[in-house]
Amino acid sequence: MTSGTNPSSTTSTRLHDPAVRGFASDNYSGVHPEVLAALAAANDGHQVAYGEDVYTRRLGEVMGELFGTRVEAFPVFNGTGANVVGLQSLLPRWGAVVCAATAHINTDENGAPERVGGLKLLPVPTADGKLTPELIDKEAWGFGDEHRAQPLAVSITQTTELGTCYTPAEVRAITGHAHGLGMKVHMDGSRLANAAAFLDVPVREFTSDAGVDVLSFGGTKNGAMYGEAVVALAPEAADGLKYLRKMDMQLSSKMRFISAQLLALLEDDLWLRSAGHANAMAAKLRAAVDALPSVHATQATESNGVFAVLPAGVADRLRADFRFYDWDAAAREVRWMCSFDTTEADIDAFAAAIRREVGA
Repeated sequence: MTSGTNPSSTTSTRLHDPAVRGFASDNYSGVHPEVLAALAAANDGHQVAYGEDVYTRRLGEVMGELFGTRVEAFPVFNGTGANVVGLQSLLPRWGAVVCAATAHINTDENGAPERVGGLKLLPVPTADGKLTPELIDKEAWGFGDEHRAQPLAVSITQTTELGTCYTPAEVRAITGHAHGLGMKVHMDGSRLANAAAFLDVPVREFTSDAGVDVLSFGGTKNGAMYGEAVVALAPEAADGLKYLRKMDMQLSSKMRFISAQLLALLEDDLWLRSAGHANAMAAKLRAAVDALPSVHATQATESNGVFAVLPAGVADRLRADFRFYDWDAAAREVRWMCSFDTTEADIDAFAAAIRREVGA
C-alpha cells in the first residue's frame, strides 16, 4: 500500500449487476439491510471471543423467550455444521438416524453427517418429503442387533426439501413415536421461519412443545450473511455440544457477528416478516403457473418454493434469463425459490416469461 493512503477511503468495485434476479435458491439473495446494520453496530470496540460476548448472551435469552423454556443456543457457521453437530449430540458412535430420502443431510451435505459426524443415515422414501410414524418404522428396527447400526434418532426437516410443512400435530406424532422407541428427534430448521410464517403459530408449538430434542435454527436462507445455531431444546441434549462444536470446526472466535445477525432477525420479528414475504411471493408464482394447462405443480406450496413439471425444452429457454435448478431432470421437474427480497415485479416478469415459453 502506498505510504499515506487511507484504506478506509478506497472505493470498492461492484462486480455484479444487482438487477439480475433468479429463482434458483434463497441462498442467492443478499443480506437483509437490517442485518447488515446490526453487523456494523456490533463491529466497534472489543468483545470477548468464543461466545463470551454480550450478543451471544442476549441470543440465549431471546431463544429462551422464543421457545418458552430454558434452552441453550450454540451459534455455528452454516447449516451443514449445525446438522452434524446437532445429530452427534444425540447419538453414540454406533447410532443411526432415520430421515427422509430427500433430506438435506442425505442428499446435499456430501456425506458430512456420515464422514465427519461418524453416524449412519437410514433414508426412507416419501411422497412429500415428510416422515410419519409408519415410515419411521421402515428403518426403526433391529434394536440390540450388534450387526445393525442402531436407529437412535429421527431427523425431520421443517420446512421439507419439497417445500411442504409439518403441522404441530404431525411433529408431536413423530416425537411421541420416536421417544416411545427410545429415539431422539432432531429438526433441520434451515427454513424454520418459513414454516412459522405458514403455520401462523408460535414456533414453540412445533418444536419445544412438540417434543423436539435438538434444533438446527436457520438464518442464512432468511437474510443473514452467514450463521445458524444449534439449539438444545431438551436440557440433556446440550451436554456434548460445547465440545462437539469445537471438534467439528464450527466454533467461531468472533462469535458476536453470528449472534448479532440472529438477534437482528429475531428481535422485532424480522425473521417472520421476511419469511412471510418469501412465502407470499411463492404463492403468487404458484397462482400464476396454476393458470397454465401445460405446467403442472408437483407439491403443495407451503413455504417459499414452487415445484413444477414443464414441457420439454422450456426450462432451458427460461434459464437464458432466470437461473433456477432442475429438481428431477428426467421428469422435467424444476424448483423455483423465492427470497426475502423477491418482489412482485420479479414474479410478474418470471410468470410472463413462463407464459411466453409455453405458448400461453
